[in-house]
Amino acid sequence: MAWPEQQQPFPTLYSGFMIFSLSRFAASAPSSLSFFLAGCGAGQRLRPPSAAPLHLPGRRVRRPPPRAAAVSTSCRLDIVASLPFPSPPPQFPSPLQRLIPSSRFLSEMAEASTGSPKSVHDFTVKDARGNDVDLSTYKGKVLLIVNVASQCGLTNSNYTELSQLYEKYKEKDFEILAFPCNQFNGQEPGSNEEILEFACTRFKAEYPIFDKVDVNGENSAPIYKFLKKSKGGLLGSSIKWNFSKFLIDKEGTVVDRYAPTTAPLSIEKDIKKLLGL
Repeated sequence: MAWPEQQQPFPTLYSGFMIFSLSRFAASAPSSLSFFLAGCGAGQRLRPPSAAPLHLPGRRVRRPPPRAAAVSTSCRLDIVASLPFPSPPPQFPSPLQRLIPSSRFLSEMAEASTGSPKSVHDFTVKDARGNDVDLSTYKGKVLLIVNVASQCGLTNSNYTELSQLYEKYKEKDFEILAFPCNQFNGQEPGSNEEILEFACTRFKAEYPIFDKVDVNGENSAPIYKFLKKSKGGLLGSSIKWNFSKFLIDKEGTVVDRYAPTTAPLSIEKDIKKLLGL
């Protein structure tokens, strides 16, 4: 029996088979993958639940209002940081605080009362025999101040050239002030009498040799605190080794500083300049 074209059974059977197969697939797959379930025979596609509603003719679709762009926390912080904040009100001292002098004022007054040294001539030191020596007696003379030692590798060369300089310019307002120091590897261990005998006997030192002092640290001699403050070294103000040299003009001002390895005769031209020769 021939079936009419519109009553063929194959489309119906095919549609039923597709609905059964896709229903079993949708049961194990995500909802977004479920399609062609209802109305498969009519050729309609199922939309995922999250999809937009189907627009039907004659039906007005209501769309949600656009969402405002989120502002990041960092942007909010930048905006807040850019806002002008009022500065704190000025702090004025109370009437009681005005009556109490500051520590800085007290220290300045103490320095003014004691008379802060302005030159080498403001100091008093002790000689090798323990007697006070007022350095103002050297006003009008060019001075070379040296920390000496008897057992240093620089002892022979420096003592020899210092004696030569002194012999050459001692009658022309030039003086050498030697301060023994034992802070550098213990190379000046002797007493003041032993130091005097060593320098005067071996090197014919005629310039004054003073009491043994410290040139660095808390117990450094006041004269050396002044020298280091007036002329700092290449790697700081501390004295680096034996036979560091300071050149002083006739007014007691520290003019120059020389390293321990600088030979005394190499600074002769600077001495002659200060002497006006």
